[in-house]
Amino acid sequence: MKLYKWSGAGNLFVVLDGRNSDVSDYRKPENIQKLCSRYSTDGLMIMLASATGNDFGMEFYNPDGTGGMMCGNGGRCIAAFADYLGLKPSKERTYVFDAADGVHCAQILSRDSESKWTVRLRMIDVHGVKEILGGHFLNTGTRHFVKIVGDVEKVNVDKDGRELRLHKEFAPEGSNANFVSASEDLLHVRTFEKGVERETMACGTGLTASAIAAYKNGIAPQKIYSNGVVEYALMARHDLLRVEFLPAGKEDFKDIFLTGPAELLP
Repeated sequence: MKLYKWSGAGNLFVVLDGRNSDVSDYRKPENIQKLCSRYSTDGLMIMLASATGNDFGMEFYNPDGTGGMMCGNGGRCIAAFADYLGLKPSKERTYVFDAADGVHCAQILSRDSESKWTVRLRMIDVHGVKEILGGHFLNTGTRHFVKIVGDVEKVNVDKDGRELRLHKEFAPEGSNANFVSASEDLLHVRTFEKGVERETMACGTGLTASAIAAYKNGIAPQKIYSNGVVEYALMARHDLLRVEFLPAGKEDFKDIFLTGPAELLP
């Protein structure tokens, strides 16, 4: 089985094509842990044949072997991986694929070289945003807590993030923890990811949650379109991404898209 290493805004993954292979051994927690440790990645992704007639299926696993959740950066990477493999999308330049939280669409906006893509990924709708612990808790395909702070560079993310990740309010599943500060037209985001158990360079579902929490906190978006869609520019640790969505009520958000880079690494 050939293994590939991908980066989604610095979020690193081991990726394999399991559409025509037995991948049961790769799902074993001890093997996931070994692979992520060997390749120094934040997770493992397996491309599968779709069981629903879509272009493919996506399985994502954290380095600790846990799964059953969506990964936004991973979703962009696996769409770029499909393009790299020469898999033709069911819609022009747009893949439709199954993930743990439902069906997603991913549009290849550009392919800058043999190894770099820009991908626009549709995320699930969000229903319910809970104010708690001085921040907001919501599910964007994965559970996230978001706290607005004065300056994310002054936050001890590994310490404070771990405390929030294990907080009794989020037991027993736990929660990812995001810290967000705003400057001019940009949100700066840092994320502690459960399952990785440390800060990562970026988290796609966390960036999505951070944009929605910023809106809930009254932080103005970078753009407001005539159809009511709002757009935020977000800076992860070293890449700029964009999140757009349509507020559909006090606690509901739909038509959510995450746009950013995907890169095949040597």
